[in-house]
Amino acid sequence: MNMIKIQLSLLLLMMASGCSFAQESALRNARLVGGPCQGCEAVLDFGDRQLSPTDTLPEFGDNEPKIKITGTIYESDGKTPAKGVILFVHQTNADGVYPKRGGETGWERSYGYIHGWVKTGTDGRYTFYTFRPGKYATQPAHIHPIVLEPNGKYYWLGSYFFEDDPRLDDDQQNPDAPRGGSSGVLSLKKENGILVGERDFILGKNVRGYE
Repeated sequence: MNMIKIQLSLLLLMMASGCSFAQESALRNARLVGGPCQGCEAVLDFGDRQLSPTDTLPEFGDNEPKIKITGTIYESDGKTPAKGVILFVHQTNADGVYPKRGGETGWERSYGYIHGWVKTGTDGRYTFYTFRPGKYATQPAHIHPIVLEPNGKYYWLGSYFFEDDPRLDDDQQNPDAPRGGSSGVLSLKKENGILVGERDFILGKNVRGYE
């Protein structure tokens, strides 16, 4: 029994080491593509976290409506699930403000603390739990995604929107060439007491200068 426990511990250590190596490799080769992006370096700033396909953003427990956003990230062929892709998301609070705790530096001075990172597994799936952000100024409510590929390429993708938002314009609902291959307008459906929206991405799709 003790030998089995030792073998299991070694296996878990090897898996964690492999994940850590892949993340470090992406950071070493990091290269912004797709044009300028203020604050896109946030996707690189996960520190020593061991990322997984699921994350819960701050203040999820204190806000309504609660939302689960999920989907699959595909390789550039649009068919093969993409493994090891890191997705960073950030949003406002329910009042449409990017809240700060004080002492923020770099990208956090603009983005605030309601953000998180997920990393796809072999099935390319990702999920994050959050709440519906507030709209601000003339903008519809939205959530910003930034992606980091295992090869080090990172770039912004079009925002997640909500289909019932009256501030959505036609370009946001029906973009000609959406980055990542999808418009990002979510149709939320209630499942097990939480609103669920789904959005898939294709790596590099409609991203200028991607190759």
